[in-house]
Amino acid sequence: MSSENALAELRLTTRAEHDRIERILRLAEAMPLERYAAILSGFDAFLRVWEPRIHAALPERLQAWFRARRRGGFASADVEWLRDVAEIEPVAMSAPLAATLPLDDLAAVLGSLYVIEGSALDGHVIAPRLKRTLGLTQGAGASYFHGFGGETAAMWSNFRVLAALEIGESSRDTVNACLSARRTFAALNALFAPLAPPDIEPAFERPSAPRIAPALLAALGAEDPDATRPAPLADIHIDLPAEDESGDDPTLVELPMDDGDDNGGDTERMPL
Repeated sequence: MSSENALAELRLTTRAEHDRIERILRLAEAMPLERYAAILSGFDAFLRVWEPRIHAALPERLQAWFRARRRGGFASADVEWLRDVAEIEPVAMSAPLAATLPLDDLAAVLGSLYVIEGSALDGHVIAPRLKRTLGLTQGAGASYFHGFGGETAAMWSNFRVLAALEIGESSRDTVNACLSARRTFAALNALFAPLAPPDIEPAFERPSAPRIAPALLAALGAEDPDATRPAPLADIHIDLPAEDESGDDPTLVELPMDDGDDNGGDTERMPL
């Protein structure tokens, strides 16, 4: 496994949760200022808990790197602006699951960071829309989605490089990162569930098993913390001929033959 595969696995494993939160927040649609204030209040509540935990869980060599990219202060500033200037009192939001996310190792921290770092990219699309529809700008209600402006894409690339290097080629670390990313998405989906449209079904209290590649889950052995490993496949083996074999005879493969004998072991040669 290459380090790029770890990032690809993160993306694929969290696709369902990512799609769900986009359907809940509907940031691509026009919205009243009150609903936008509730969304900002939710991010503010989450980041107030999550950012200090991430900072404490990171090794000291990465803490300064993280401090330079924290966005919780932007969300807090937006909430204050909405309250003091726009005279909108945001709905009180709490994020209890942010306090319980397991952040026991660096892979888990990076998996959780993957979710929040990736969300910053959406600001390139969301910030101009907020200015057009609600008249909000950086420093005036839209600092969180504006983020670091033109530096956002470079900061995302920087995170990808760091995550790839730190996770490396470890299957176990890749699985831990994926599980942590899904838990982080689940915490955000639970936080914003009250804002979901009626056509979105409530999420199960315990999310379904992540669709992590079986080869990665197998690397966990018997210590898979969430029992997500799929059931083993049937003991069926197909012997394919080598690619350099030639001849006029049709290519044959050995397939298992079920003749009702419990002892098994019989095969039948069939053309491929």
